[in-house]
Amino acid sequence: MHKTLTAAALAAVAAFASAPAAAADVAAAFGKGSTQVFVTAGSGYAFDQTYFVLGLGATYYLVDGLGLGLSLESWSGADPNLYKVTPSVQYVFRHVPVVKPYVGVFYRRTYVSGLSDLDSAGGRAGVYIAAGRNAYVGAGAVYEYYIDCNTAVYGSCSSTYPELSFTIAF
Repeated sequence: MHKTLTAAALAAVAAFASAPAAAADVAAAFGKGSTQVFVTAGSGYAFDQTYFVLGLGATYYLVDGLGLGLSLESWSGADPNLYKVTPSVQYVFRHVPVVKPYVGVFYRRTYVSGLSDLDSAGGRAGVYIAAGRNAYVGAGAVYEYYIDCNTAVYGSCSSTYPELSFTIAF
């Protein structure tokens, strides 16, 4: 099981917290044609080791509330190195007052140096809260299942972990 904590999110929230955001601003962030860019920075745990995780991704909203995303992550500082590519689909209930609940699904390809690559699929759910104009904080949970996983090598073939995000929409 691995956990990714987004330490940069807390600093970014503090920086944007002073800018007021109306509920309409946050709803527009998930509207048709909007784009979101996100950065992941923190630590992750795999193979009984702690990794430094850096990632970058984007989501584009095809229709109000429905977004398609793609993210890339690099896990370094331990052996083996990991690289993850994740396409995803997410729906945000953008007209709910105060918080914006979200649900999503994803497929992930994990490239593992020295071992067979892993495919996984999963789902996520949580809420977004306005942190400023065109900025929001997300908190939720993720379930991920590794397809064709060998428990003798990987220990576990599924994991559940929290996610914390900070996103800027434009």
